Amino acid sequence: MFSKHVTKDISAYCHGELSNEESKQFAEHIISCAKCRTKFEEVKLGIKLAEQLPKLSAPDHLWREIEDVLDGKSDVPMSQHVTARRPILAFGAAAAAIFVVISGYALYYSKLPSPTLPAGPNVSLTVQPSWRVDRLDGMPRIGNQIIYDDAQLRMGQVLETDDRSRARIAVGSIGDVDISENTIVRLLATEPTEHRLELTRGKLSARIWAPPRLFFVDTPSAVAADMGCAYTLEVDEQGGSLLRVTSGWVALQLKDRESMVPAGAVCETQKGIGPGTPYFDDSTQSFREALRVVDFTRDAYIRSEALTSLLDAARPRDTLTLWHLLARVNGEDRGRVYDKLAGFAPPPSGVTREGILQLDQQMVATWRSILEISWIGSGKNLSKKGAYGTVKGGLSQRLKGMTPK
Repeated sequence: MFSKHVTKDISAYCHGELSNEESKQFAEHIISCAKCRTKFEEVKLGIKLAEQLPKLSAPDHLWREIEDVLDGKSDVPMSQHVTARRPILAFGAAAAAIFVVISGYALYYSKLPSPTLPAGPNVSLTVQPSWRVDRLDGMPRIGNQIIYDDAQLRMGQVLETDDRSRARIAVGSIGDVDISENTIVRLLATEPTEHRLELTRGKLSARIWAPPRLFFVDTPSAVAADMGCAYTLEVDEQGGSLLRVTSGWVALQLKDRESMVPAGAVCETQKGIGPGTPYFDDSTQSFREALRVVDFTRDAYIRSEALTSLLDAARPRDTLTLWHLLARVNGEDRGRVYDKLAGFAPPPSGVTREGILQLDQQMVATWRSILEISWIGSGKNLSKKGAYGTVKGGLSQRLKGMTPK
């Protein structure tokens, strides 16, 4: 399935009408196919805009007008060239006429005050969306209710585990999340354009096969945006977090600060500062300790001294860290990072030292496209043509336009 373009299945995917296996295959195709991914983003935007329209019942005479349009009785002008041999054009013109009528009423009613619904005891007008939760160990709870087998986690509800319990959340049809011991999570959003959890404390392990930036986890110090991947995320008592990516990519964000973390890499965050700089989990202890000082110490002199230690301990594989650091240090320190980076991977034609020191976006992106090949190693965590795109195609598309922050 989905060996060709999947644009006809986008609506079914967004509304949860595909099976789990079909959803997974759809997401894998979307991630690696720029054409379908663009169309998917357009549909997501349309759904988001539609969700912002006032939800009111249409008047009876509107439906009569629609029927008149379809029966050819309406005064709305139709194309003079529609013939019986071209039913598709006739349908398109009718649909356009319907759209004009509906848009007019939508504009008119959007200017009216919102109606006040009569109060009533325990009246629920809609069924809240929810995610299935399965007990893995112990007695996890949703609010005050113990989960003995399975349950539903609804919007705004909190799932909590103690030191002897674990649970698994089915994130709609796009993946699942294992909740470890002593963890608190809340369901914030589950919509066609966004699925979002809040991790207040503890640890979760996510396996997501959705298109990029559809599943998010909020923490006290950053937001983890899934790029089609598997990862673990831990939050400590101070609100800091530790992200470990096992496949694909994750973007850690806070305001204008972002770290792109590939498979095999780790990134720390601190409350009030946001994401630190990603590093590979096989880097040396001295490298990691120096990086922590550069990321989270405010004293400029101490940071500069730590940068010296970091550059001394850096390996060719650590260009991931050095590339992110370009925009996180200033002045002479940025020049030192450039020189170390250039020693490992000379910049391609058209990329100059002066341009990189000024953070020219085009030059930074061009150099990055060369560096990223080493970030994914031999491809053991990235299929040659699968869920996370190809080295030459999907990865570059996801990171296109990104400047290190």
